[in-house]
Amino acid sequence: MLHKQIIVTGGAGFLGSHLCERLLRSGHRVICVDNFSTGSKQNIMHLLGYDTFSVIDHDIVEPFDLEADEIYNLACPASPPHYQADPVHTTLTSVLGAYNLLTLAARYNARIFQASTSEVYGDPHIHPQVETYWGNVNPFGPRSCYDEGKRCAETLFFDFHKAYDTEIKIVRIFNTFGPHMRPDDGRVVSNFIVQALKGEDITIYGDGTQTRSFCYVDDLIEGFVRLMAADASVTGPVNLGNPGEFMIGELAKIVIDLTGSRSRIVHHPLPVDDPRQRRPDISLAMRELGWQPQVQLTEGLEKTITYFDSRLSLSGYRLREIAR
Repeated sequence: MLHKQIIVTGGAGFLGSHLCERLLRSGHRVICVDNFSTGSKQNIMHLLGYDTFSVIDHDIVEPFDLEADEIYNLACPASPPHYQADPVHTTLTSVLGAYNLLTLAARYNARIFQASTSEVYGDPHIHPQVETYWGNVNPFGPRSCYDEGKRCAETLFFDFHKAYDTEIKIVRIFNTFGPHMRPDDGRVVSNFIVQALKGEDITIYGDGTQTRSFCYVDDLIEGFVRLMAADASVTGPVNLGNPGEFMIGELAKIVIDLTGSRSRIVHHPLPVDDPRQRRPDISLAMRELGWQPQVQLTEGLEKTITYFDSRLSLSGYRLREIAR
C-alpha cells in the first residue's frame, strides 16, 4: 500500500477527528489543520502518539503552503448555532477557504475532497433527494451563510476541475452522529441525548413530525475513504447518509428509552427555513462506491450515549444508568 501525506482541514472537529484516526491507522502521514473555533483538542489528544500525525493551528480563510498527496476539506462550522454566530466568516470559510485549498491542490497536483452538505437541497420539493436535484434554498435567510457557502464551494470545485484538471471529490453529508460531537452543538441527536442524560425537558422544534435520516459516523467515514480512492472520473457530488427515515418525535422517544430518562418532551416553534423532510437517495454511492450504512440507529445511539455520559460525568453530573 502506498502511504501518502494527507491534509485534513477541520481535523479536530467531530468528523475530522474520526477521519484523521482512520487515515493514521491505514499508515498515512496526516496533517490536521484547524483553527479550533468549533473543533476540540480533546478530540485529537489520543492521536498525538502517532509520529505520523501533526497539528497546525490555522484558519483556511488565510492561504497556506503545505505539500500533500490528498486534501480533505472538512473545515466549516456545521451546526446552526455555530455557523450563524458569525455568518460572514462562515461564508468566507466555505468559499475563500475552498479557493485556497483548491489552489494548493492545483499547485501540488493533489486530489482534493470537499465535505459538502445536504443543506444544499434546502427545504426540498422532491423526496428522497437525488444528486441531480438543484434544491430549494433561501439565499437571504439565517441558514444561507452555510447553505449558499457550500453551494458556491461546489461550484469552485467543478470550475477548478474543468479549468485545471484538478482531481475533485465531493460528498453531500446528511445528518450524522456519534462520539466527538459537542454537547452544545445544537444538533438534534446531541441535544436530545444531553437533555435526557441531565433529566431536562427534551425540546422538539415544531410538532415532531418532520423527518431526518441519521447516519453513524463510522459509516460516513468509510464513505469518505471509498470516494477518495475511487477512479478520478467519480467526482461526485455523492450523497452519503442513512436512507432510513425517522420523525423527530420518534427519535426523542428512542433516546428517552435508551437513557432511562424521566425527561418530558416539550414543543417550541419551528426555526425559519428548517426543512420538513430530509432523506438521501444513495443509489449513486451504492453503485459507484459499493457503500451503504451498516450501523443501525439504536446501536449508534447507544455508543453516542455512552460517549456523552462519560463527558458529562467528568463535568460533575450524576447521570442515570443507561438502559440496556
